[in-house]
Amino acid sequence: MATSCTKDRVVHGHPCFGGNRHKNGRIHLAVAPRCNIKCGYCDRRHDCANESRPGVTSRLLTPSEALEQVRGVMASPSFGSIIKVIGIAGPGDPLANDETFETFRLVQQEFPDLLFCLSTNGLALPDRIEELSRINLHSLTVTINAVDPEVAAKIYRQVRYRGSVLNGVEGAEILIRNQFEGVRLAAEHGMVVKVNTVLIPGINEDQIQRIAQRVSEAGAFVMNVMPIIPQADLAHVPRPTPEHLEQVRSANESIIAQFRGCQQCRADAVGLIGGGCAS
Repeated sequence: MATSCTKDRVVHGHPCFGGNRHKNGRIHLAVAPRCNIKCGYCDRRHDCANESRPGVTSRLLTPSEALEQVRGVMASPSFGSIIKVIGIAGPGDPLANDETFETFRLVQQEFPDLLFCLSTNGLALPDRIEELSRINLHSLTVTINAVDPEVAAKIYRQVRYRGSVLNGVEGAEILIRNQFEGVRLAAEHGMVVKVNTVLIPGINEDQIQRIAQRVSEAGAFVMNVMPIIPQADLAHVPRPTPEHLEQVRSANESIIAQFRGCQQCRADAVGLIGGGCAS
């Protein structure tokens, strides 16, 4: 489980885990282009300055370029004093990219006092948990959208795992198994864990309470239920209303704490969440 010191630092310093988002900012380093699953709601083909959603970046960075970006931002009068977190959230899955680990190592050598965070779909989490522990990752976000493989198969088009390409229920079973096991292992290794769940009306609404229960038992700290951004294969799904979203969050608050400040940020976001951001 997370130590009280680590948990306190994350809860008070990380704007996506409860820290003051009006004072604490973050840098998302877009060093992870490759992904190991295909989500039905994912489309990374479009980018413009005003587009803000996960998986979008204006350009990819190498680990050395990412370090240069951190140096520049930390030296900036506008951002240097507010940046508390270095995060890697794509545009693919960070754990499918060795550049993720090299980037963290480089940045930590120069900026050891910052918090380090990663977002993943969880497929490779059990396989790479020891590496994450060695780089002293403070917080981890795992996106889990289903408990039942039959439901997950409606969300994920493909899973690539250990050299095999799996479709349908077969791939979904492995993904779900690794996600929940990964949450448990991450918590045991002292990371503060947040679980993201995309609310997809008509597909996974009956899964969310079960996800909340299982991740709470596995040691997750907080849950973030976010609305689907309809696109790609799931472009026909209606986006949940704010009232619907709040109803789902409130229904699960007695099981695990609910995060309500998510802005579904880009993979290259810099600055404060919901204001003062640059990319």
